[in-house]
Parts: sequence; C-alpha cells; structure tokens
Amino acid sequence: MEVTAAMVKELRQATDAPMMDCKKALVEANGDMEKATVWLKERGIAQSAKKADRIAAEGLVGFKIAEDFSKATVVEINSETDFVAQNEGFQNLVLKTTEEVFATSPADVPSLKATSFGTYFSEAVIKIGEKIELRRFKTLSADDETVAINGYIHSNNRIAVIIKAKCDSAKTAGGLRAVLKQIAMHASAMKPTTLSYKDFDAAYVQAETVGRIEAIKKENEELSRLKKPLINVPMYISMCQLTEEVLAEAEAAIKAELTAQGKPEKIWDKIVPGQLARFIDDNTTLDKEQALLDQSYVLNDKLTVAEAVTEAAKTLGGTAEIVDFIRLEVGEGIEKKVDDFAAEVAAQMS
Repeated sequence: MEVTAAMVKELRQATDAPMMDCKKALVEANGDMEKATVWLKERGIAQSAKKADRIAAEGLVGFKIAEDFSKATVVEINSETDFVAQNEGFQNLVLKTTEEVFATSPADVPSLKATSFGTYFSEAVIKIGEKIELRRFKTLSADDETVAINGYIHSNNRIAVIIKAKCDSAKTAGGLRAVLKQIAMHASAMKPTTLSYKDFDAAYVQAETVGRIEAIKKENEELSRLKKPLINVPMYISMCQLTEEVLAEAEAAIKAELTAQGKPEKIWDKIVPGQLARFIDDNTTLDKEQALLDQSYVLNDKLTVAEAVTEAAKTLGGTAEIVDFIRLEVGEGIEKKVDDFAAEVAAQMS
C-alpha cells in the first residue's frame, strides 16, 4: 500500500513521533495506522507524546562560532528540570544539535526534525526520560569580509548572544571583533529586546507610555507621603515619540523658563543644549531599557552602545554600526507551572 504524506501527518499528530519514523512505521505496517502506532511504541519512539502536557522551561543554550568569525549559531533546548539540564546526555544533545544547526543551517525547528537528525534527537530524548524541546535556534553569517561577527555564552550556559556589525573595511571588521564580544557580554547582562528604538511598534510604545507614567505617579504618592524627593514624570518614553515638533516645543519651554528666571539671552546657547539633552534623556527610558543601540554601555556609561561602536571603529581608522543581534536566554517567555503540593496531597486523600 502506498504511504501518503497525509497518512504520515496523521500518525505524527497521533504519536508526536518524527516524520521519518512515522513514514518508516507506516511502510513496515503496510499503511495500517494502528499497527504503525504499535510499531512506534514498541521502539519507544512515541513515548514523548505522553509528556506533551508538561512544561519544559529549564535547559541550556548552545553556542558555536567559526574560527574565522564568518558565522555563529545559538540554540536553545529546554528540559523540565534543571537537574536533567546538568545531565551529560542532555549536554551532549545540546552540543550535537548546535553542531548540526551550524553545519546545515536548517530553516526552522520542524525542518531539522524532519531530517535524520530528528530521529537521533527523539531517541536521545527517550534515553533521557524527560520532556525535552528544541525550542529555537538562529545563525548569523558575514555577507562579506567587511562584516564583523562575534558572540558570548555566559558561564551558566543559559544565555548566549551574537552581535553582527557592518564595517567600512575588512581591517575595521577584524579589529572590531574584541569590542563586539564585549558588547555581547553587555547584552547578556542588560537584556535588550530589540536593536533600535526604530523597531518598536507604535501601539506597544503607547501602551507602555500610559503604564509607566501611571506607575511613576503612584510611586510619587508614596514618596510624597514619606517626604522624599519626587521622581520626574516624563511626557514620553521613546525617541520615536520625540518628533521635530515635540523637540521644538521643549526648546521653547526651556527658553521661556530661562526668560522667567531672568537669564540673559546671550548665555542661552550654553544652557539650552544641556537642558534639551536632559529632556531627551528623561523621555527615552524605554529605549535605554530595551533597545541595544540606545542602552548606556556598561564599560563606559557616558556612551550608548551605538556610540561605543562608532568610537571603537574610529580608533581603527574606520566606521562601523551594529546591524543585527541575537540573544537567547533559557526559558525566556515561558510561563512556568506552579505546583500546589498541599492541594495535590489533599486531592489524593479525599
């Protein structure tokens, strides 16, 4: 009997077994779905389906970079418990998966699982005996010799970062690699979620603006009660909100205040730029928290990350800008299940 793609898909949905194993089982069972399911279960391949309702939020990340810095890969594999994440078998699985992704550059997780490596992965999971998920991976490559790439994996193997920069020359790209590793370490600690404030969605910025302003107002109520200095309540939170009109209004307000204070106009050029810079600083808190290029660089907080790269490239006699980055942290965004042990015991005793 001919085994069709629809049959393979149906068996995969029923057993959670890899595509290639499903096809092989159907061939062995001559297209009989029930026999194919038994065939998979007898070999332990379908066992992982029993663990489907569990939450895998622990685990490790893998990181690999080419010796010539032309390409780097990061991978996240999740386990149910941190105990299993320290298991040698699990660590080898992370290592081999990272090597495979680096070597073959699959499009996505399903594409990788549809290969022969997917069978190896499933068999390794069965041996470990816990729900294991290959959650995500990504590779950044240098398009040409003027692109610099470097990265960093934290000592706990739970955070990995890759940084990619476009430079004016191969000389600048080569000289910038050490700085890019430092910036990768910065990103590991400071948790940026996007490259630039220009990447923020307008609706997200608006929602964050309302929430952050209300939070500051409530905090000020408590500070006022304690007779402590109040926090300045911003009007905005991102540079994407600071249009030419907004900045012009801010400058006019500064000048009006200087007039009210009786400051002579001849010294305004020494005061206005600093106060306008302070206005921008107070009204771009979202950028400084979440946008990598706009964050204060941890090794020199007088510079943003973007400015630090510009300065580093300048010392090399060239120019450079970060154009992409990846940051993976184990379990990020996964809602962990909180077990109520007392309730579980009570339910068993009733």
